[in-house]
Amino acid sequence: MNKNLLRAPIELASRFNKNTETQTASYRSDFMRDRDRIMYCNAFRRLDGKTQIYLIGSDDHRRNRLTHTLEVAQIARTISQALGLDEDLTEAIALGHDLGHTPFGHAGERELDRRLAGGFRHNEQSLRVVDRIENLNLTFEVRDGIVNHAGSNLASTLEGQIVKYADRIAYLNHDIDDAVRARVISEEDIPLMLKNVLGYSHSERINTMVTGIVKRGTADGKISMDEEIGSATDELRELLFSLVYTNPIAKGEEKKAEEMLGMLYEYYAAHPDRLPELYACNLGEDGSSRCAADYISGMTDRFAISAFKELFVPKVWHG
Repeated sequence: MNKNLLRAPIELASRFNKNTETQTASYRSDFMRDRDRIMYCNAFRRLDGKTQIYLIGSDDHRRNRLTHTLEVAQIARTISQALGLDEDLTEAIALGHDLGHTPFGHAGERELDRRLAGGFRHNEQSLRVVDRIENLNLTFEVRDGIVNHAGSNLASTLEGQIVKYADRIAYLNHDIDDAVRARVISEEDIPLMLKNVLGYSHSERINTMVTGIVKRGTADGKISMDEEIGSATDELRELLFSLVYTNPIAKGEEKKAEEMLGMLYEYYAAHPDRLPELYACNLGEDGSSRCAADYISGMTDRFAISAFKELFVPKVWHG
């Protein structure tokens, strides 16, 4: 992670001082305001139109990026409450953690990472969204948790570390659910030894993983998972990579999505005058390539397809 992305605080808000701005209501903490600012921003609403695993529109019951985010927030709040930590801080981080995700899931992230000098990572883009694009003026603790929810770095707060675990717990389990619905896998594909440790159903697995964190507590100053449960969780993740995340049935259309976003990126980087003002306003400081990546990563799947048709498909061929 670029260390310059996250301003160092004067101090962590001493668990937690509520002194970042004048209080508008004594019953609302800074973290409650952060949560609300995230929930009411445009980038949060657009998560509803962004792919999680399966392309939007393939089945209305499959998760999208917004439903994933809500599941992460629910799991994270449960853990935070059980450990006596700040639920509002936890929820704010969880709700904001994927604001920078691209259309078409990780396929879009890979394409922008290939194209953009310096690379593209959705967690860093999430921080850029709240800081530069939406200008939400969030606390350090929330911003730190957002940018450190992925990758090797640990968040400075226990609440941020919880979100990192909750993200994995959510996607592993709902991706199994969606893959079974899509008939990409069946429950029988999960080895019995993993079921014996984690559980035999969606809810049992989530409960086991959450309990494996809560029982460890925070005595060692960080969030961790029971060793046996953690090992089984890692094995389950490896299984999903082999059966789902690289499965041609589940991912058969991703190459087309990557090529489409690549063409959009090259177009807007070469024609910054076509960028909306919200993204063009940073051209002088960031350059056209960075601003093009900002614009494209903020698109929903549907909008990206529409923009592609408008720019590259003759109008008589539009569906």
